[in-house]
Amino acid sequence: MPTTAPAPLRPGDQIAIVCPARKASHEELAPAVAILESWGLQVVLGASTNVAHHQFGGDDEVRRQDIQAQLDNPAIRAIISARGGYGTTRIIDALDFSRFAEDPKWVVGFSDITALNCHLLALGHQSIHGVMPLFFQLPGGEYSLESLRRTLFGERISYQIPPHALNRFGTATGELIGGNLSLLQTLTGTPSDVSMAGRILFIEDIDEYLYAIDRMMVHLERTGKLRHLTGLLVGHFTNPQDNTVPYGQTPNEIIQHYANKYAFPVAHNFPVGHEAQNVALICGREARLTVNAQGAHLAYV
Repeated sequence: MPTTAPAPLRPGDQIAIVCPARKASHEELAPAVAILESWGLQVVLGASTNVAHHQFGGDDEVRRQDIQAQLDNPAIRAIISARGGYGTTRIIDALDFSRFAEDPKWVVGFSDITALNCHLLALGHQSIHGVMPLFFQLPGGEYSLESLRRTLFGERISYQIPPHALNRFGTATGELIGGNLSLLQTLTGTPSDVSMAGRILFIEDIDEYLYAIDRMMVHLERTGKLRHLTGLLVGHFTNPQDNTVPYGQTPNEIIQHYANKYAFPVAHNFPVGHEAQNVALICGREARLTVNAQGAHLAYV
């Protein structure tokens, strides 16, 4: 069943910044607001910004009400999560997407927002896995930010990345699905779980122990989620942790061990994740992945 794509943004459109997970102050968001306004957008700061309940952007009800209001407001044409952290899964089942379904809008985020990306895909809607406002000004992240702008405004974009020793050559076509590996595992068996069959999976993570990366890959394999993939993009696994007794493999080697059980093409070091190189990917959009001696190329079909 084809997924629904929201309309591209146009200059003058209103967009909202919200905090589904960790808190963010107006002072922290000010540089990103200026950038978004320079794109010709009108920025609304949601009620979950500039408030705090422990580490969260307000308590669960504050965050839920804010996101619901932005989902239901026809004047808001995109909802951008200020940051990730933790907390989206605490409120997602209390959100009502019925009005959203009548007039879809772009939802943007990564990390903990993988839950929202996947939930929308389970409902048949495309969303953007991309850089969030608190990361707009990371040194070296200019292209990632430009990729978000181009994606939001409906401009054509494709990605070419250098070769990697662990890459497996081939060509794959399928809808993009993925995000943070820890969240993808957490969503298994929930209403936000989505089939990976016939799709190109992209994964990334941060601060995870090497054995935990292996455990999560075992989980994906045992639940059959790797079996019918058409392709795999391995993003950044930032700041991996190890035990006193070394695990003995890098994150890329761990992932390739499981990918080797199947025949789909694999592209390592794809620029997505918790680093400055974090290009925008449309979850649910059909794409073609080509991996060869020149590297990997990803373009929407």
